[in-house]
Amino acid sequence: MPQYQQPPSWRLEGGGQILDLETAVKDGILGGGGGGGGLGGAAGEKVDLKKMIEELEPVEDVPSVFICPISLEPMVDPVTLCTGQTYERSNILKWLSMGHLTCPTTMQELWDDAVTPNRTLHQLIHAWFSQHYLRFKKRSEDVQGRAAELLEILKKKVKGQARVQALKELQKMVVNHSSVQKTVADSGGIALLISLLGPFTSHAVGSEAIGILVNLSLDSEAMVNLMQPAKISLVVDMLNEGTIDTKINCTRLIEMLMGEKDFRSEIVSSLSLLAGLMRLAKDRRHPSGSWAGLSLLKTICSHERVRGLIVSVGAVSQLVELLPNLSQECLELTLQILDDLSTIPEGRVALKDCPQTIPNAVRLLMRVSESCTQYALSILWAVCKLAPDECASLAVEAGLAAKLLLVIQSGCSPELKQRSAELLKLCSLNYTATLFISKCKLTRTIQ
Repeated sequence: MPQYQQPPSWRLEGGGQILDLETAVKDGILGGGGGGGGLGGAAGEKVDLKKMIEELEPVEDVPSVFICPISLEPMVDPVTLCTGQTYERSNILKWLSMGHLTCPTTMQELWDDAVTPNRTLHQLIHAWFSQHYLRFKKRSEDVQGRAAELLEILKKKVKGQARVQALKELQKMVVNHSSVQKTVADSGGIALLISLLGPFTSHAVGSEAIGILVNLSLDSEAMVNLMQPAKISLVVDMLNEGTIDTKINCTRLIEMLMGEKDFRSEIVSSLSLLAGLMRLAKDRRHPSGSWAGLSLLKTICSHERVRGLIVSVGAVSQLVELLPNLSQECLELTLQILDDLSTIPEGRVALKDCPQTIPNAVRLLMRVSESCTQYALSILWAVCKLAPDECASLAVEAGLAAKLLLVIQSGCSPELKQRSAELLKLCSLNYTATLFISKCKLTRTIQ
């Protein structure tokens, strides 16, 4: 029994006409004879099915009969086995080449390993995707034309609410249609949008313009233009005062600029910027904003000259206090930032002076991931090395010795085990052997 059985009729979108398969093939709608239902040029050439699937935006309502049971992707070259099950040719041939003598779906033993092209199903798949492809191409042409109109409106230097509305509409198009991104770039839209940013730009206009720019591919010239002090100042102001979406887009734009070869650390050496990022990172109402703030802060930390400024805005104690309540993704970013700050003297002092540093870091050892364990261990090493008499004993009382023994016995990297052994030795210096062994809580550790 074949997997695919022809339905009694098919409804084609647009005119609501009901067609049986024989009529559909005869009229050319399924790529058969001649009709006007196919997709192609004047000569009636069909567009390649694989090309249509690749160019189409993700389609959610693909009929299940069009999906290969192996790859769960639409089939381009469907073939049927002797069991009646249909698969994408390349997928089933790979299955058979691996020595399998069964049908992947039913697990029936194959009495014949031949594959038969399912031409009827191929025609139906082609027709279905042709309809969607036609609508997609028409939509693309429509939105590209509208995007060009909006750019012309902006070039006429309209002001006030008309400018904001034009930018809002353009931003939605850029976000939802990749074809519009090319239209904006090819029409000189990037330079136009950058020119809108300046010391007298309202936040309403700036927010929309930046929302568009972060969704475009910017060349070096555009990046350098955006690094002008007046434009950076506007971005920092909006990062501090804008909506959550505006703040996230501002962090994305600065991160894009930091990837440019001509970027200078002075651009992010702003107390206002760093304070704004800390507020964003601590905003528990918006997890996506927290991640964006922490991500940019981590990127800024890669510039050693800025680390002292980050410490000076009180970042260390604020980040340490965040540790117990962060998602794993944000937790790793935060630990990375603290680890980077521990490489400078003022960072180590700030970590030592924060009462939550040791207990929060000890708690994270062997609890979340090996990366978190690595960063937490590095932070603890920096603090205990700075003030062994004061901090080592606090760490042992917080349960550090037992956690270090767990790391040494685990499957962690040799470097991590070595650092654990060194920290364990440092912590033991203030104790007699008997007392230190009792502090290690060996029975609990073994359990």
